[in-house]
Amino acid sequence: MTALLSLLLLGLLLATVAPSRLARARWPEREPVLALLVWQMLVVAVLLCCVLSLLLASAAALPAWRDVVFSGAPAGVEGAYELAGREGWGRLSAAVLAAGGLWTAVSLAREVRSARAERGHRHAQLVRRAPELPISLLPRRRRGREPLVVLENVRPQAWSLPGPRARLVVTTGALQQLSDRELAAVLSHERGHVRARHHWLGQCAQALATGFPGVGVFSAFRDQVAVLVELAADDRAARRHGRVTTALALAELNSEVFASCPPAQLAQSPARVDRLLLGEPRLPVPARLGWTLAALAAPLGAAALAVAPGLSALL
Repeated sequence: MTALLSLLLLGLLLATVAPSRLARARWPEREPVLALLVWQMLVVAVLLCCVLSLLLASAAALPAWRDVVFSGAPAGVEGAYELAGREGWGRLSAAVLAAGGLWTAVSLAREVRSARAERGHRHAQLVRRAPELPISLLPRRRRGREPLVVLENVRPQAWSLPGPRARLVVTTGALQQLSDRELAAVLSHERGHVRARHHWLGQCAQALATGFPGVGVFSAFRDQVAVLVELAADDRAARRHGRVTTALALAELNSEVFASCPPAQLAQSPARVDRLLLGEPRLPVPARLGWTLAALAAPLGAAALAVAPGLSALL
């Protein structure tokens, strides 16, 4: 049972200590893409701890399943896990972990279904207001890119509709208020969201936070993803069109420049403008490599704990 207890303890530490320290760090503003990787690996490690714990707990609870799990294993490996005679503890652990896994799947399915319905509704509204041109009428160089739709509206807005029929949308108010370079920066920002599939990441984060509102790591993951995807898209636009141009686009349209952001992120616009204008340098390469290795070490550490008893029995 040592492996099972170790996995549960590691999952608890990763779900409590790591998120608070990572959320207080300043470096993610300089490396939002790397920070997204670190957060994703942290959540993957927590979920992996739960899945592996469920596997071991069910093996302890059900002797028949234990025989299946360790079928083909060399002599001594099964005994190294000390699962025999722990049926009571195994049943309790397996029931709790299985319920959590089932609820996670239900929450994710519900979030995906809701997001698809919302996207479908918005696409239908967009088609009614601005019918699409047949693809044969589009220039060849634009057929592989996200179509740009212009809506008549005095409010300066720009947003993206992700999905298989991704669209970039701007209003006539935005066209009047932004210069050509600023408009290109705005479209590059929104195109970054679409091509990086940020909506998938947001859906997963929202599903976990909604399904487990009392688990801090999932709530922090949702909040950080919402901020970091905007910073990552800002950096994409800044690399192509300059930090000053991107900052001016944000400043001129203020909170309405990226209407695809939820209200909590619209309030981040002034801080995002300051960040672009300050232009802090990226982390040194060794620091980036170190954080990447640390991120990958979290799920690998969980896997190592799960196989450690079996390896020790063979050595």
